[in-house]
Amino acid sequence: MSNDRWLVETDWLADHLDAPDLVVVDASWHLPTAQRDAKAEFLAEHIPGAQFFDIDEISDESSDLPHMLPSTVKFASRMKRMGIGDGLRIVVYDSNGVFSAARVWWTFRVMGHDDVVVLNGGLKKWKAEGRELEDGPALRRTERHYTPRFDASLVRDLPDMKAHVARGDAQLVDARAPGRFAGEEAEFRPGLESGHIPTSSNLHYVRLLNDDGTMKAPQELRSIVAEAGLDLKRPIVTTCGSGVSAAIISLALAQIGLPDAPVYDGSWSEWGQQSLGLEIATGR
Repeated sequence: MSNDRWLVETDWLADHLDAPDLVVVDASWHLPTAQRDAKAEFLAEHIPGAQFFDIDEISDESSDLPHMLPSTVKFASRMKRMGIGDGLRIVVYDSNGVFSAARVWWTFRVMGHDDVVVLNGGLKKWKAEGRELEDGPALRRTERHYTPRFDASLVRDLPDMKAHVARGDAQLVDARAPGRFAGEEAEFRPGLESGHIPTSSNLHYVRLLNDDGTMKAPQELRSIVAEAGLDLKRPIVTTCGSGVSAAIISLALAQIGLPDAPVYDGSWSEWGQQSLGLEIATGR
């Protein structure tokens, strides 16, 4: 693997694609406004041998919030069905470069599986290099036992966030675009206020990525994080619209030595609900 703990490059994956202890996972997901069907795109083309991880289906079906973490029982059941089990190395990618793959990377770690990395540049870079693709449904793998070990330290819920705001004991960083963070743009999900969680700062996730969809080098990431006013010696909690792009910041922080920055799972889809009447800040 590369020197970076949590990312691997396309040439490494190409060389190890047939390794018996490795499984590739396509975690592609798109914002509702994109009007794209990730599952259909997977059927049209994907990295050979990849399994499709449906973020919206492998979630908490009892929650009204989008793609919240599933129960450990449901997660283990889905992984067993996909042939993903204990002792395997997992490489996660998505079609945008580094986007929803970070969410699934974080999900595996929450479930206690640390032998997981993100393909730097994802399918976008893989295709640009003219590498092999396949189409159709995922090849059926032999079912394997998966033992989930839920790591609550990597997750924050609404009571946690209320406590952080009240105590000021963590730096809250929001991955959404500046206009949404400032409350200058309406949210695309119905029933949500515009603005951000009080005391939080803004670090738009796109600043962490290169034009080709790869993540910037650690030295650049350190500079961007510093410019955002974040102190790596103090706790950091990431948030966004629905817990997807927040994980990109957590992945970037992991790349520069802070591997355990938790994600607020409900994010703005929860905090911003008009019916909750929580305090909301605006401005940049």
